[in-house]
Amino acid sequence: QVQLVESGGGSEQAGGSLRLSCAISGIMVRNYCAAWFRQAPGKGHEGVAFIVSDGSTSYADSVKGRFTISQDNVKDFLYLQMNDLKTEDTAMYYCATTGSYISSCRAAGTNNYLYWGQGTQVTVSS
Repeated sequence: QVQLVESGGGSEQAGGSLRLSCAISGIMVRNYCAAWFRQAPGKGHEGVAFIVSDGSTSYADSVKGRFTISQDNVKDFLYLQMNDLKTEDTAMYYCATTGSYISSCRAAGTNNYLYWGQGTQVTVSS
């Protein structure tokens, strides 16, 4: 059974930092696309950061230079380091993986990410 469990969310002031963690079990996520998505109230899911099996990463323009995605392949964890937080970063954050090979992780779309965590809330205040 595939399971993804996020942690590390919370409340932070603008300019601060948070680190999200995602514990993964039941799947060797290192072989597939892994990503962090977020959903703000009243909006759809937004892909924030992506990592592929060779370790290459890509980011949404809104977080580029501030967020860093990384993966611990030994312990099967996915991380999102968020620095210089802005109020517009307020959202529920989800980790997800495709569970199969996808040629473009960023262009895959949420439908191709088959496994999701339950989410962790991030709230940034001014």
